Amino acid sequence: MAGFRQDKINEQVTKELSEILRTVKDPRVSGSFISITQVSVTHDLSLARVFYSVIGPERDVEKGIESANGFIRKELAQRLNLRITPKLEFIRDNSAERAMSISKILRDINEDLKNRPDNG
Repeated sequence: MAGFRQDKINEQVTKELSEILRTVKDPRVSGSFISITQVSVTHDLSLARVFYSVIGPERDVEKGIESANGFIRKELAQRLNLRITPKLEFIRDNSAERAMSISKILRDINEDLKNRPDNG
């Protein structure tokens, strides 16, 4: 039963953070498309690890998020009905970029195989 509660908290924090990030006025954050890929809140609610990816131009998003961390946490506290508002730790998630890179490599290999003359 505790796992279900933890999942609900993670989902709710993800949803709220996605909305809050759209309201941040820092141009390093507002000028980029930031997607929350996963949130993991500790059982004691003291820490939330927020995994995010950035699509589009890189504009020191990490510095912008760190600068706006206090505002984001305050907004989160107002929107959530939790005893404790977790400290937010933002972690860049490069898995989408890695997947696109791997996909390109596989396409290139496939093209090379198609264009290779038969040796047999």
